[in-house]
Amino acid sequence: MKLKALALIAALSCGAVYAQSVEVKDAWVRATVTGQKATGAFMKITAKDGAKLVAGSSPVAGVTEVHEMKMDGGVMKMRAVEGGLDLPAGKAVELKPGGYHVMLMDLKAPLAVDGTVPLTLTFKDAKGAESKLELKVPVSAKAPMQGMAEHKH
Repeated sequence: MKLKALALIAALSCGAVYAQSVEVKDAWVRATVTGQKATGAFMKITAKDGAKLVAGSSPVAGVTEVHEMKMDGGVMKMRAVEGGLDLPAGKAVELKPGGYHVMLMDLKAPLAVDGTVPLTLTFKDAKGAESKLELKVPVSAKAPMQGMAEHKH
């Protein structure tokens, strides 16, 4: 029994340490207009030890996915990233309009400038251990000035 308790404490400690090795900077969500059912969340993510961004969730959206936009035969296409977005150790990965982003779909209401959106990101480390990072992301019509919205976890 004592061994099980120690194993549980060790497992929980590893998750907490891992969660503290991911940093999100300059996060923002694009504002929407009435009737618009989707928007994107953008940010810079640095994983100290390397990881994958595997999922996202938000109470403002029915569906939250990690997406990629890229040119395919002269046509810009958007699709969900299969298996997660690689975050190489110590290298900032920028999620930006026209590239990788977190897609918020089936929005429950318009997102107004100067509001905030709760967003939970799920990461997996090289061993498959999951951790979550909860953010309050500002809503803006365009990218905020550098360094305005920073979260460390």
